[in-house]
Amino acid sequence: MLSKVRRRALGGTAAAAGLLGLLVTTLGPVGAVGSETELELVRDADETVQVVEITVADTTELDRLVDTGVDLDHHVHPENNGSITVHAVISAKEAAALESKGFAVGKSIHDEDDTEAAIEERDATIARHTADNEEFEQAVAAGESDVRIIRADWYTSFGQGYLSVEAKWANGQTSSSQLTVQRDSGPGTAIGSGGSQNISRFVDAGVYLYHRGATAVETRPDYVQITSPTGDVAKMKVNDWLPIEGEDQFGPNYQSDFITSYLTPVELYDRIKALAAEFPEISEIFELPYQTNGYQRLAQALVGSSSSNRVGVDSHTWGHEGGNDLSFAMVDPGAANSPLSVSVSGDDITVSLGTDGFGAITSTAADVVAAVNASPAASALIVAYTYRGNSGGGVVSPASADLTDGLSVPEDVLRGPQTVYGIRIGKHRDGSKTGVLAYAQEHAREWVPPLVTIEAAERMLRNYAQDAETKKLVNNLDIFIIPSVNPDGGMYSFYDFASQRKNMTNHCDLSGSADYLARNSWGVDNNRNYDTYSLFDGYNGASTSCTSGTYAGPSELSEPESANIDWIAGANPNIKFSMNLHSSGNYFMWSPGAYMTPGRIDAPRPTLEQESFFWGASSRILSEIKRYRGLSVTPARTGPISDVLYSAAGNSGDMLWYKYGIYAWNFEVGSQFQPPYESENPNAAAAHPESQEYANGLVELFEVAYDFDKDHQRPTSTIISAPSSTPGMVNVQFQTSETASVFYTLDGSTPTYESLLFGSAGVREGAELLTVPVGTQINWFSVDSAGNVEKNYKPDGKGKNFNKKKITG
Repeated sequence: MLSKVRRRALGGTAAAAGLLGLLVTTLGPVGAVGSETELELVRDADETVQVVEITVADTTELDRLVDTGVDLDHHVHPENNGSITVHAVISAKEAAALESKGFAVGKSIHDEDDTEAAIEERDATIARHTADNEEFEQAVAAGESDVRIIRADWYTSFGQGYLSVEAKWANGQTSSSQLTVQRDSGPGTAIGSGGSQNISRFVDAGVYLYHRGATAVETRPDYVQITSPTGDVAKMKVNDWLPIEGEDQFGPNYQSDFITSYLTPVELYDRIKALAAEFPEISEIFELPYQTNGYQRLAQALVGSSSSNRVGVDSHTWGHEGGNDLSFAMVDPGAANSPLSVSVSGDDITVSLGTDGFGAITSTAADVVAAVNASPAASALIVAYTYRGNSGGGVVSPASADLTDGLSVPEDVLRGPQTVYGIRIGKHRDGSKTGVLAYAQEHAREWVPPLVTIEAAERMLRNYAQDAETKKLVNNLDIFIIPSVNPDGGMYSFYDFASQRKNMTNHCDLSGSADYLARNSWGVDNNRNYDTYSLFDGYNGASTSCTSGTYAGPSELSEPESANIDWIAGANPNIKFSMNLHSSGNYFMWSPGAYMTPGRIDAPRPTLEQESFFWGASSRILSEIKRYRGLSVTPARTGPISDVLYSAAGNSGDMLWYKYGIYAWNFEVGSQFQPPYESENPNAAAAHPESQEYANGLVELFEVAYDFDKDHQRPTSTIISAPSSTPGMVNVQFQTSETASVFYTLDGSTPTYESLLFGSAGVREGAELLTVPVGTQINWFSVDSAGNVEKNYKPDGKGKNFNKKKITG
């Protein structure tokens, strides 16, 4: 059955009621999920993975591929011959499993070497900045000033002058103090005569880079001077810089480009905390209520050479809390007729194997498992199991292993449950202003989207004081930014397995793929774990397999990561817009995001007015993305998720739209998960330009939200009619002055929100065409996206000033 939330989401029209009946009869029992094509796709931890091409014949085959639970990149490209090429993230073993189901696995697009290069580039950038700081400190120790001006630029726009200054201070790594820039008022005048301005420090990836800032100045200075808190002085002559005027709506002193390298989740949280501390009047840190399960795992070992004689052991304590200190050994007693026994000495568990009269080992994997679990001393430390449900009938051989959680993050990084942090930006953060939510890294391996959120936050805060357009947005919006929804998976992706998509929670049973070798396949796909049009409601595009790339979890909202997004939407009803930032593919999408097969039965389409608003706002956002370096997100990659990609049951955008009425979009940034940070080719995949162009788009979403909130213009509407090919009938359509819904009646009754809704299957298909008999009386009114009703009509059944027209042919 559909929940009450979903029943309400379908609306009150006759068409929606018909669709509801269809959905209820189609769903069937909730337990009947999954597909006969779903595979147990497991990538062993010692396998490498690649992004490869898979070509399918048509959309039916695409749906069959999705139903396998394969880990798909966001790339769906129709070919000229009607086939479709998609990208999948798979290992050799997974490729073989897919080929066994008739799928053709093609060439590799990206591999782990690409990620290694990106990590090396990040490390080199951080090392270079650190070395610069150390070199500066050495120069200061040798007697140089501890403050150094890097650049001082003067420029004008529309008659207004601006001064931008960058400077480096030796104590900038440890002190958050601002620096004060004094200026003269022209050649030959005294320093200070032209006034002063403060510049703030810029820290990225934990490393101090410099102080910077810009302000409006009436008179062009000739020199600027900075006196550091320790009394040292630096002075520089001001240079001219002439920008192109009128490029965009933001002022010429608008600052951008605040990202210098990839950031781990810990660094992302540190960055927003520092911003909130620097700008307490217009921002604050908020904590999401559900802590993640943590970057932590049980310590494990797997011994044996084949499926039948392997023994797996897991600690009862987390690896970092003692599990990593344990060892497990199966030893040959070196005597005939020895019984199987288990002993424990401190952290060492030893199994003395059973032998026959000739001294040959007779213990099977099943025997060892039973003995370990029956031993009070051993079972207090570990649990033993056979390999992936095997009966364990194979005779074991002597072997030993130290248990390990297999995690590589530095020891000073939090291993346990992690609080998820966000930054809230706005002059009025009390729920009285229209809210916008931006959140990233639901999928761990997507390293560029978090940079987009940080860049947007920096722009809003650092431009507030000197840019009128930014101040307008911050004063009139309530902006919620969560740079990493999935910090556990994000840390795992940075330090352990770059292609990690999901969170780190292992829901696999000991009889399945819970052993150490399967550790890179565990986790829940956070963007399949939401409670609207999900796998558990019978929709396609998610998996029941705990090792699948699209594993939906044991139940809806079972994971803290998804529960947090549900919570923030429910706790802040002023949020009306959202952007979920993903990579890759350069897509821009919205609901519906899920459908049922066969028949591709979508979740309910937005109304024509709603989808028109999605399209209209999208054109604005995509235009701003293009402004940065000319990137065009194509029409073929813009639209409802289920139109341009594939079904994604239980995604967060659908939940926000259908459950909370939030206009929810989804970015797919760039063309790789972890591209190089910079590239010599200005049009190539690179994290730096992608962070900037999509930050442009995110800021434009703020503009859309502002305009939506300020829209008090009422729509107008008219009827256009033309003779039908059927005698005595007339074709009718409504035209509106802006994107708006039209509610109408054909029987002469008063129109209300319960009346027929003029619409279509989507903007691509065009508006609905009504065919009515000559003489039909049509009564109607329109309402726009902001809720403005034509003629201020009250659609409560009592109003009289609705539109009326008798169709005469």
